[in-house]
Amino acid sequence: MTTVLMVLSGADHWTLKDGTKHPTGVWAEEFVVPYLAFRDAGWDITVATPGGRTPTIDQLSLGIAGGAPWKTKQIKEQLERLRPVLESPVVLADVEADAYDLVFYPGGHGPMEDLAVDEVSGAILARRLQQQRPLALLCHAPAAMFAARAEDGSWPFAGYSMTGFSNMEEKVNPFSWKAEWLLETRLKEEGADYSKGLPLRPHIVQDRALYTGQNPQSSEELAKKLIADFGA
Repeated sequence: MTTVLMVLSGADHWTLKDGTKHPTGVWAEEFVVPYLAFRDAGWDITVATPGGRTPTIDQLSLGIAGGAPWKTKQIKEQLERLRPVLESPVVLADVEADAYDLVFYPGGHGPMEDLAVDEVSGAILARRLQQQRPLALLCHAPAAMFAARAEDGSWPFAGYSMTGFSNMEEKVNPFSWKAEWLLETRLKEEGADYSKGLPLRPHIVQDRALYTGQNPQSSEELAKKLIADFGA
């Protein structure tokens, strides 16, 4: 059976450059769609967060920003069914990440707050990349890669082809104009070979064992790609 470590942000806000705290967390679709796809494929899934904190679902992801009403209605219903999973995450520091076939990070603005500076998560990502074992990050989740460092202090993801939430997509959100940094810009500054597709359309990139998806709309396509590659 394929095993998945799903690492979720434990943050409930994103601190902006003026000191205000924008309420956020995990984007619902980015958790629900891959989780259900992996579960229906017969995979065993462990959900973990920094400190074992119960993840917060970004309420914007359950409104008009989350898509058509029929879609958000379905996601809300699935979230309710998955409540026991969300309310009992394991502590990320207690996880033996090497024991999992795949490590998967959903997004939302939450990772910009906590996972981007989380040393435990950063060490998992750096080791995973060094081992060239399957690793996938969706939408804003590539922010978690900024906490990863090689032994010499360099960024191990430099030169890797990847995607993530684009500046154009980000600036649709009025609060993002007050952000201290944007994901696309910082990925490029760190040395990533960044690419993007059309705004709010599915776009995934694979470079060796690293898989990335650009936005919430990439959730299903990324999950399908991973199941096709590692479903055996």
